[in-house]
Amino acid sequence: MISIFLHRNGRTEQVASLDRGWVQSGSGVYLWVDLAQPSIPESLILSDTFAFHRLSVEDAMSARQYPKVEAYDGYLYAIVHEIERADGGFATHDVDFFLGPNYLVTVHDGDSRAILELRDHAVRNPKILGEGPVVLLHRAVDAIVDHYRPEIDKLEDRLDELEKAIFEQPSPALARDILAEKRMVSALRRIITPQRDVIARLARRDFVDISTEMSFRFRDVYDHLVRINDDVLMFQDRITGILDAHLSNVSNRLNEVMKVLTVVSTVFMPLTLLTGVFGMNLWLPHLPGGEHAQFWWLCGIMIAVSATMLAVFRRNHWI
Repeated sequence: MISIFLHRNGRTEQVASLDRGWVQSGSGVYLWVDLAQPSIPESLILSDTFAFHRLSVEDAMSARQYPKVEAYDGYLYAIVHEIERADGGFATHDVDFFLGPNYLVTVHDGDSRAILELRDHAVRNPKILGEGPVVLLHRAVDAIVDHYRPEIDKLEDRLDELEKAIFEQPSPALARDILAEKRMVSALRRIITPQRDVIARLARRDFVDISTEMSFRFRDVYDHLVRINDDVLMFQDRITGILDAHLSNVSNRLNEVMKVLTVVSTVFMPLTLLTGVFGMNLWLPHLPGGEHAQFWWLCGIMIAVSATMLAVFRRNHWI
């Protein structure tokens, strides 16, 4: 689907068709063309109307591309990733930008929340497109980065829940949950790191299309990404500590169980010896109690031995 927005004479309107004259730098208008999940015929607007380089058009039509920013003859091409939570991790959406002197062309798969929000307000708020295509690019990139923060907050809340569960509701399934969150943190870092490098180039004024004023704005977006990246690094250390604490807790619980079993086994060892000796099929009159009362003597001896051993264990703080 193609959406065309035109700003002229202080007003922004959505038009049905594209005039080639609007693409020229001296046309006196600002143009925004948004291609949401474009078909092959719709994608011809990139190569025929705007005459973009073949390689950049191929990248824009690809489902997944690495974030980057490149300068071509007459325009700037950038790829930025937008994220959303998906089952088992994060899903990324490529948003491709073609920035020219008086136009901005965006290409995405139709699920970009940032672009959809700007498109919904473009006509009602002429300022969105009226300040120029570079400002529109900044608005889109800033909105994309802003959508990272809720996902970071949700991830932090889940880590808080895991920390509580380790000591309040320990279970073997926690290890699986911790490792799942660890994979998500690693995936998030792989997404943010190249994104940060792209915004850094826009903030450093590596391209003539970005003015000093706009470089300051992109620097603010870059600072947001740096803080998010720092949070992700902190999450990696934190989740490693959570996993270590869980394994230590499991080990301590196992040690407690083994200690109880060891005490029980140690107590029953002399009792087994006594019952083995007194249970032999022999008549031994010299044993305590003789032939008839040895059962009660044996019970008393066993109780005394058990009590003595437990007292020794407690005095040595073994139980």
